[in-house]
Amino acid sequence: MARMTGSPEWLRVESLDMEAQGVARNAQGKVVFIEGALPGEEVTVSVIRRKNQWEQATPLAWRRESSQRVTPACPHYGTCGGCKMQHLHVGAQLAIKQRALEDTLWHIGKVRAERMLRPIEGPTWGYRFRGRLSVRYVVKKGKVLIGFHERKSSFVADMGSCEILPAGLSALLLPLRELISGMDERDRLPQIEFALGDATTALVLRHLQPLGSADLERLRAFGARHHVQWWLQAKGPDSAQRMEGGDAALAYKLPEFGIEICFTPTDFTQVNSQINRVLVESAIRLLDPQRNERVIDWFCGLGNFTLPIATLAREVLGVEGSDALVQRARDNALRNSLQMRSSFVARNLFDLSAADLAGFGHAHKWLIDPPREGAFALVKALADLHENPPGADGEGLPQRIVYVSCNPATLARDAGLLVHRAGYLCTAAGAVNMFPHTAHVESIAMFERGNVTPEQSTQDAPTPHAP
Repeated sequence: MARMTGSPEWLRVESLDMEAQGVARNAQGKVVFIEGALPGEEVTVSVIRRKNQWEQATPLAWRRESSQRVTPACPHYGTCGGCKMQHLHVGAQLAIKQRALEDTLWHIGKVRAERMLRPIEGPTWGYRFRGRLSVRYVVKKGKVLIGFHERKSSFVADMGSCEILPAGLSALLLPLRELISGMDERDRLPQIEFALGDATTALVLRHLQPLGSADLERLRAFGARHHVQWWLQAKGPDSAQRMEGGDAALAYKLPEFGIEICFTPTDFTQVNSQINRVLVESAIRLLDPQRNERVIDWFCGLGNFTLPIATLAREVLGVEGSDALVQRARDNALRNSLQMRSSFVARNLFDLSAADLAGFGHAHKWLIDPPREGAFALVKALADLHENPPGADGEGLPQRIVYVSCNPATLARDAGLLVHRAGYLCTAAGAVNMFPHTAHVESIAMFERGNVTPEQSTQDAPTPHAP
């Protein structure tokens, strides 16, 4: 790394923010966000953006480097917009995410977990089984680029490989370039989504104009040569249609429960299938459904949690916002011979009242797995029901809730409602490293009904740490 002469101001990096930027303060006390700097390091910087309360900078020289700094494995690190934490040892990445979860729970929700769970982790490379690759025909370069966007840019990174993709898919990047370059509509093909099942790779080609017979034949030949299944998407995700032929349907297994989930490449499934298996098993171990219990799985999707729960509980109800998704979940229940112990309904989960919630009937336990927006309407309705119960206090409310989150901020907000208004304790929480080498934090938390007041639930709370 470069060394400087003179008397520059050396900044000591105190922490990382949620964009994986180092956070320091200059001599005037102003916060400085430093791209690529790590906690404990001392750096000089070049300021690229100034605001009244903060500055953004890039490092120029290091006087002290972190012992956790490593050499990025990907040759496109620094150009590609993904995997911004590759320069930090993966163990340290996970520790930072765990701390970020703890801090966010406290800063936003004023909640602390009684027990921090061991972080859920798995493979750190070759883990991305679902995603979207941008496609761009660059006239000036005379070639097609396929990959993720460049850092802080709308340009497509010039990628010949990708370390977070499974090896077989990474090896297709250059053949896909050649394919698209030879197509008549190469400048009208903005993206390719990919989804991998246990035995099938599906590619979804977005096309802005109908494809001619020659282009369709090129896709067929490529699919046969590389053993991939093509889908064509003319408009939104619901318009995606599978081309004729190809391999078997997309599916993944949850062998711990004897479950197989079938899906389409535009359905939501977890990016990291290996972590998903561990997450499902961990969530259900926390939930601990019993043979005499009824469970509700909110935001149930294709049945990723619902069907494993159905193997253990007396009855499970899966609730999702889309009629089409609910039908696919029912199909998966039938495929796994669990239709007698599971049922599914469609409901707008972002518009619920206490009366609506009471209409779902009593459940001993809940599992909540919302999108990034969280489950505010659901937990608010639960809090309203707790404060104005139709019967005895607490009657009909679940004794235990397991909340799987892809956004610590909305988890913390919802946890605040559960603890301070709905009568629950946050008994456990932990980070899930679903996206290694990124700043994205997934997490899991457990809440149980308790007899403590909101004041008691936050007493002796730890001193908050900067995220």
